[in-house]
Amino acid sequence: MALTDRVRQILSWYGSDNPGTRANLVRLLNHGTLAGTGRLVILPVDQGFEHGPARSFAPNPAGYDPEYHAQLAVDAGCNAYAAPLGFIESVADKFAGELPLILKLNNSDSISKGHAPESAITGSVDDAVRLGCAAVGYTIYPGSSARNDQYYDFRAITAEAKSRGLATVLWAYPRGEGVSKEGETAIDIVAYAAQISAQLGAHIIKVKPPKNFLEQGDAKKVYEKYEIPTATLTERIRHVVQAAFNGKRIVIFSGGEAKDTAAVLAEVKEIAAGGGFGSIMGRNAFQRPRPEALKLLADVMAVFKNAG
Repeated sequence: MALTDRVRQILSWYGSDNPGTRANLVRLLNHGTLAGTGRLVILPVDQGFEHGPARSFAPNPAGYDPEYHAQLAVDAGCNAYAAPLGFIESVADKFAGELPLILKLNNSDSISKGHAPESAITGSVDDAVRLGCAAVGYTIYPGSSARNDQYYDFRAITAEAKSRGLATVLWAYPRGEGVSKEGETAIDIVAYAAQISAQLGAHIIKVKPPKNFLEQGDAKKVYEKYEIPTATLTERIRHVVQAAFNGKRIVIFSGGEAKDTAAVLAEVKEIAAGGGFGSIMGRNAFQRPRPEALKLLADVMAVFKNAG
């Protein structure tokens, strides 16, 4: 399809990238129900690696099959499907050209947790090219004592991905010794994570919806002095998007743990109202029976489409 004015505007923010990378951004932005709107709804299924198969797929046993998720993303009209190497390898041939794929390059398991949150590199840019992916994904944990190694690794991955014409998606989850549990979703911390992600060169930034809590004392003084609005989720979303180069980087928000439909849609409405570029929704979609998942994803996309 022809590029809309909104997609052209978004591409203009990534002028330093080569035609291949920009073409893959177009693949993501021009696919599915939200094609051309500048909004994204992505289905991520890395939970089997991260949380284990039973915790991830027992609520809807069809999900043990990797093809179930890719087909769900296609039938729902998602912009893309993101997963670790094994799941992508299982579906890349069947869905070649039918669904933009994002290869998640690092993952962690919940069998053993060390003191410093850190994910292992489980795939490569070469794998992503071989499998026809549009982008690679990576997770960083601002607040972890291992964060500098993560930043360094992502910088190297970003350089390689961009040289091969791929887009990059950065999962930014503040966590670790430098952040309290409540602070992981504090507005100042989430906004900081979005800024770090943009500075690291990510094309698309994924963060959690922030709560009305300030973690850092020095930041709290600034928020209070300049009366930065944070009372509503809409205001907090707007501030996080502002933190990502004044809205000139694509920021999408995770759905988090499974919740009821009304709660999901209420959150999505505030994300859209605050200028969020979309949602990346895993467990809230694939753990539901297929008809319910399709209905939920359709309703979520309708919210973003109607938000303009």
